[in-house]
Amino acid sequence: MIDELKKRISKLEEKLDLLRVYLGIDEKAGKIKAVEAEISKPDFWTDSKRAENLIAELKSAKSVNEPYSKLFRQCNDIKELLGIVEDADHASIAELAKDIDALEKDINAMEFRSLLNQKDDISNTILSINAGAGGTESCDWVSMLFRMYSKWSEKKRFKLSVIDLLPGEEAGIKNITAIIKGEYAYGYLKAENGVHRLVRISPFDANKRRHTSFASVDVIPEISDDINIKINESDLRIDTYRSSGAGGQHVNVTDSAVRITHIPTNIIVQCQNERSQHKNKATAMKILKARLYEREREKKMRELEKQYSEKREIAWGSQIRSYVMHPYSMVKDHRTAFETSNTTAVMDGGLDGFIEAYLRKKAEGK
Repeated sequence: MIDELKKRISKLEEKLDLLRVYLGIDEKAGKIKAVEAEISKPDFWTDSKRAENLIAELKSAKSVNEPYSKLFRQCNDIKELLGIVEDADHASIAELAKDIDALEKDINAMEFRSLLNQKDDISNTILSINAGAGGTESCDWVSMLFRMYSKWSEKKRFKLSVIDLLPGEEAGIKNITAIIKGEYAYGYLKAENGVHRLVRISPFDANKRRHTSFASVDVIPEISDDINIKINESDLRIDTYRSSGAGGQHVNVTDSAVRITHIPTNIIVQCQNERSQHKNKATAMKILKARLYEREREKKMRELEKQYSEKREIAWGSQIRSYVMHPYSMVKDHRTAFETSNTTAVMDGGLDGFIEAYLRKKAEGK
């Protein structure tokens, strides 16, 4: 039993060595030391902008190095105990086995987090879901997807705020935009970008026939205020209107909802969740800046055409994932081939398996 545990801890040591290199632990340690030396200088706050940037860099480096150092120490402690524990000490061996299980889980979690290494991954995200081919069916599908992402956000303890919502004519939601706030919200949810297909027996069909519905999910990072996106006022058309909410406390009694059209790109953003027209305009402008930033970023990465060609038609052949509820149960991601038969768990926010499979595939460059 002890030999088996020693083999396991040896494999975890190897994983930690690989993570040390992949995460740049030694480089970050040097950065932490250098920034802390800067902070100790009496004139550190003379240039407040530089000081804030350095503190942000320090926080970012420590957020990686400190958890890694903790896991490294735990691994060494367990290894030392395995070297002195007696074969007959079954209670201690059982306790060490539990410790190794916990350590392995934490190292795997850190390995997964290491996949979120792009600049904007740590950001909050702006999530938009739009109904595609399928009419009322697709509007209902949008409401189901929104519930799924809401449940996922709850599990992650992220905060979700609806910015704009257009109800379907008969049922469901035609389109909805929300901001999800939480560390790495964008890094996780970028895996959801694309067309999602549903196959089920329609609750709106008296003959109980099988229907196929589509919805497009658009995910972009919420950009920080220090990113400079220039927008000319002359390029904007700003319209105000009364909230189209279906009822409740958020329905406006004045024309406080705001729609902004960026004429050169024809990007349209809306916000109606606040009673104040000024607040709605500020939020809409923030979303517009995020969309323009994402547009430019995709151009630079030469992925704009590829990404949007997959989403141009929200219909057959363009889906990234299929959710089949009849005649069998299955959710399958067509990019990674990851699938599960537990559709209920997925619709209740169980998306981590799909997200991890996508991030690992991207990291492998496939």
